Amino acid sequence: MKEPAGLLRGDGKRPDRATLIPWAKGKSMAWDVTVPDTFAESHLSCTATEQGAAAKQAADNKTAKYQVLEKTHIFFPVAIETAGAWSQQAIELVQEIGRRTTVITEDSRETAFLFQRLSVALQRGNAVSSLDTFPQE
Repeated sequence: MKEPAGLLRGDGKRPDRATLIPWAKGKSMAWDVTVPDTFAESHLSCTATEQGAAAKQAADNKTAKYQVLEKTHIFFPVAIETAGAWSQQAIELVQEIGRRTTVITEDSRETAFLFQRLSVALQRGNAVSSLDTFPQE
């Protein structure tokens, strides 16, 4: 499905979400999520030799795609491979959200809980994708 036209770019492309209030340094935050398939033929040559290579490449591609946002937003590409490897930017974002949540709740486990929730969501997505490969009776 094509992404709906957004307010952040004139070419019809937009990140997944953006904050309405400043995130840091007086700028709002924008992020875009992608889940590259670790075992896709196009990624195997690099993922077979380097953990997280597909996530790193996907994050680099998202950063280049939304480079124009740097003037007005802090951009985070969130790339998580189907086998579970995370891009560095995705880790940093989740850690920061966890830190900010901990300040509010005073529960030091918030970051761990957030990583667990996202990992379960990834596993559920993988399960749905796997089940869809079987013929329907």
